[in-house]
Order: sequence, then C-alpha cells, then structure tokens
Amino acid sequence: MKKFVALLTLSFMAMGLLALPVMAEDAAKAADQKLVPIPLELPKPMFIGTPTPMKVQKLEKPLGKPRPPFLAPEGVTNVAFEKPVTASDDLPVIGEIEMITDGAKEAADGSYVELGPFEQWIMVDLEKEYEIYAIVMWHFHKQPRVYFDNVVQVAQDPDFTKGVVTVFNNDIDNSLGLGKGKDWHYVETNEGKLIDCKGVKARYVRAYTNGNTSNDLNHWIELEVYGK
Repeated sequence: MKKFVALLTLSFMAMGLLALPVMAEDAAKAADQKLVPIPLELPKPMFIGTPTPMKVQKLEKPLGKPRPPFLAPEGVTNVAFEKPVTASDDLPVIGEIEMITDGAKEAADGSYVELGPFEQWIMVDLEKEYEIYAIVMWHFHKQPRVYFDNVVQVAQDPDFTKGVVTVFNNDIDNSLGLGKGKDWHYVETNEGKLIDCKGVKARYVRAYTNGNTSNDLNHWIELEVYGK
C-alpha cells in the first residue's frame, strides 16, 4: 500500500498537480503586493523641443512624450531625503554637498552642486538598509547635455565591499575601472534618469560621473532613492 501511495505521489508531481497549492499561495502573495506609482514630483522643464543631435555613442533617442509612471509596492517613499551625502570632491566649486538630498530639483542658478573635472562620485548613506525599487537622479537640466560614465552602485557598507550591486552603467569603455557598461547615454531633462532597481537591498548608494558634453566638470541637482 505504501509503495502504491509513493508511486501515486510521484505521478502527481510529474503532472504538476501537487504544485498547485504552492502556486496558489505564491499568487496570493503577489496579489497582496499592491503596485502603485512612486510619489515622484518633477521640476519644471527649462528647455522645450528636441535637443540638437549630439555626437555621443549609444545615445538614447528622446521618448517624445512624458515618461510613464513607475510602479512599485505600496508604501515606497524617497528614503534619501535629507540623508547624509559625501563626495570625492569635498570642496565643490559651486553649492554644498547637502543640496543633493534636500528635495530641491529646479535647475535655476544656485540650485546645483558643481564638482571638479574628470572622474567624481557622490555617496548617500540611507542610514539603514532598504528594499530599493528606483533611483532617480538629476545632474543639470537647464540645457540639454550628456554626462559621461554614469555608474550607480548600491552596497551594504560605505567601502563598497559587501553586497555591491551595479544598477546602472553607461561607461562603455570601462574608463572608471568598474566594468564595461551596457546602458545607454541619455540627454539630461527635468524628468531625470530613472533606474529600475528591482527591490535590491542596500544602505549606501554611490554614483559616478566623468564630465559632460559641455565641459569636464560634474554637476548634481538631486538624487532620490525610492524604497521601503
């Protein structure tokens, strides 16, 4: 009798019948995870129309319409707001490092931070670990320009040795030494660059740039991290 039951169980497993309760449980959990648009507020646009074509490799074409809302689990907020920021250049040419998480995203004069030329990075300490669903960053959207070697990484420690995940990388020639990127360059606009982070768990966010199409300097207006 036991042998018959065992054979019957194996037959049901082969047909997938015994997986049905587990599948139903997973479906119920997914249904409980309500997805809603992240509470992203955009600054007003500073230029209108299609930017002049730029000679930049792997450059995204303008979408031509507003970016669709990004959906994430209910309860996600900007967990980077007013969190501590450090940078490779601790004496910015313009502005203060703290402005990068102050919530002000307009492109007016005096609203951005200007770091020195060539490779630079900024790092935000979220002060505890979060599930990160999206990162949105604004460098400078007063005029259309492209920033080079955008690499965004998250980690569990400030030295970026534990749980390091690269969520965006358009350093197509590996000039930063962090790996050759496959993401595309993009033109700065008031929408910022939204990165899908797929719920990765981390406490620290570090973002690199390496000059832009207008000059060798690096700029930051705001970096937002949507998590829970």
